[in-house]
Amino acid sequence: MSGPADVTPELLRGWALPSIAGDSDKEARGRVLVLAAGAQVAGATILTALAALRAGAGKLQIAAPRSLAVPLALAIPEARVIPAAETPEGELSPEAAAALADAFARAEVAVIGPGMIDPRAAGELALRLLAIDGPAVVVDAAAMQALAASPERARPRAGRMVLTPHAGEMAALSGCSKAEIAAAPLAAARQAAAKLQAVVALKGPETLVATPDGMAWRHLSETVGLATSGSGDVLAGVVAGLMARGASPAQATVWGVHVHGEAGSRLSRRVGRLGFLARELLDEIAPVLDELEFGGGPGG
Repeated sequence: MSGPADVTPELLRGWALPSIAGDSDKEARGRVLVLAAGAQVAGATILTALAALRAGAGKLQIAAPRSLAVPLALAIPEARVIPAAETPEGELSPEAAAALADAFARAEVAVIGPGMIDPRAAGELALRLLAIDGPAVVVDAAAMQALAASPERARPRAGRMVLTPHAGEMAALSGCSKAEIAAAPLAAARQAAAKLQAVVALKGPETLVATPDGMAWRHLSETVGLATSGSGDVLAGVVAGLMARGASPAQATVWGVHVHGEAGSRLSRRVGRLGFLARELLDEIAPVLDELEFGGGPGG
């Protein structure tokens, strides 16, 4: 099996995102539904949701623990926020899946898991939602662990799912140690992609993207500042936003990894190698995309 292709601006320009007509409306750019953090990391929902809009998604919905619905609606006036059942710890409950089924089914893309802490609740919620006909999904953080234990329950999303683990989460997905993942990261990403029939982005200074059929890409980044709280939530949102626009899971993931990395590079040059914030990545997403798609200006 061949090695991974390097992700460069030239590769991306040769793999253009689906075009968007100048007279299209927000429906043409798709609806993203974010099911993310609870009381302890509520900001992860904001980062993921706004990243999806910055990547060009047309409509945004958030399924929030009932106690957080109003604060999130005020924090993100662009979103429709749907109150849902929560656990005693303030996270989305698996019992919310039935009530959210209609909103889930009508979305083009759903993001499940950013900022969630309880792997049992997050995982069961993800598995129940995956059984519902509907959108492509991006699964992140604690929601991923249940997929490894019940891969057969992930099969309804075969070919329409993206997973975004870091090395520790990949270890949990694969049953290997972090040392084993570090020794053979490409093999680990390919194995997880084949097992779960998902596109897998194994995050790190060298991020590897693998598809179920073994295709792979490598993105290298020297931006150490990207290793910061909330950075992965932004990546999940960017990938979801690009899929909502019509990109395939593989294309959205490869583009998303590059856009996320370039956003960090710009902040590293302007702010400092360390100390920039995940929320600051949000303002860089649209300019990076604009430069890749249009040469830096409309029609440029």
